[in-house]
Amino acid sequence: MTLIKSINPYTGELLAEFHPLSEKEIEEKLSAGSVAFSTWKETGFLRRAELMNNAAKVLKDRREKYAKIISLEMGKVIKESLAEVDKCALVCEYYGEKSAEFLQAEDINLPEGKKAKVIHQPLGAILAVMPWNFPFWQVFRFAAPTLMAGNVGVLKHASNVPQCSLAIQEVFTEAGFPAGVFQSLLIDSEATTKLIEDDRIKAVTLTGSEKAGASVASAAGKQIKKSLLELGGSDPFIVLKDSDLKKAAETAVKARMINFGQSCIAAKRFIIEEDIYDDFLTIFVDQLSKLKEGDPMDESSDFACMARPDLAEELYSQVDKSVKAGATLLFGGEKPEKDSARFQPTILTDIPTAAPAYSEELFGPVATIFKVKNEADAIAMANDSEFGLGASIWSEDKEKAEQLASKIESGAVFINSMVASNPHLPFGGVKKSGYGRELSRYGILEFVNSKTVYLG
Repeated sequence: MTLIKSINPYTGELLAEFHPLSEKEIEEKLSAGSVAFSTWKETGFLRRAELMNNAAKVLKDRREKYAKIISLEMGKVIKESLAEVDKCALVCEYYGEKSAEFLQAEDINLPEGKKAKVIHQPLGAILAVMPWNFPFWQVFRFAAPTLMAGNVGVLKHASNVPQCSLAIQEVFTEAGFPAGVFQSLLIDSEATTKLIEDDRIKAVTLTGSEKAGASVASAAGKQIKKSLLELGGSDPFIVLKDSDLKKAAETAVKARMINFGQSCIAAKRFIIEEDIYDDFLTIFVDQLSKLKEGDPMDESSDFACMARPDLAEELYSQVDKSVKAGATLLFGGEKPEKDSARFQPTILTDIPTAAPAYSEELFGPVATIFKVKNEADAIAMANDSEFGLGASIWSEDKEKAEQLASKIESGAVFINSMVASNPHLPFGGVKKSGYGRELSRYGILEFVNSKTVYLG
């Protein structure tokens, strides 16, 4: 049996090892979930909200502890880990406050004085297959609405963050949620497929790669079970000549380097009108060069390393192939040391369409910068991607920016701001960035039965 290992990507140190759950243990977890659902679905919103607010309090009280686990397991700098824990507390409070309103019955007036209503009821156990890049946030933005809707949650987390997975279960346990309402399962991909096939799992949500999404969606589809996919992104960051250039360029660096570039909604393709291209590059390079590399536990560090050595190697291969295809290496680009997760921030320009950097998602600190003649070319390039998660557009002409935003093929467009997830806003993509929506009212309605009741 292959052990699940927790490894510090910055030092290479083995932090802990865990035995995957046996078939018997998985069965016990599923049974516990079924028992919990039978009573949890009848629990009132006031009690659910009380427990969800308790979870927020646990997160706040133990923010340093949980942030340390995040940074040690996946290499995120500690200031970003602390912010992630805080955001998880926020989403718990948000759904604690809003869920009853979001799920209240909807009255429908029909012709001839007839009436009907729509009620929203929980489905049962929902499986979440979650990634390592935001190991707490990705889970809590699923768990808060799912549990508040009266479902129970089953978590299959990424194999390189097992301590995060167990810590999240600890949050719900310490908050007072009944046993079985939220459970973390340390299992492999084969066991995950068997879970999807189990009748007690009613739906599945996945955040991750296109390959993983296709696999999970296929398995769910065979069982006629709903799935929600939040997959990759190659988000365009469009800067027009009438923008606040300094603000746009400075924000562009933050948008590319958040979570060391390991974010589905990190800006990845910077599309700049030719009149301001050179000035944008000057500011971008200057701001990027000021960022401090260091130990993730050092509060002054701006970046540390990628989450695993193989990810750094894969990203370098994309950069190397792009340069060989004709792209210009403007900044960084050094080959990472063998078995090291450290990577230098990199900028590529003059990227031909045949280069991997033109069409593939670069999941790490590599910025691709493109020059276009005008707004029309900017929109065309933004849409020349198989992904469609988020986009950012910069212009001082707000009316024009809104018009252009409607032409961008993505799940969200942020005007004069970097793309960010927010409990108040629906989150999700189109094309190969996935389907379904998380967060806001849209998110809590994903895993309920919206039942029509005709009042004869």
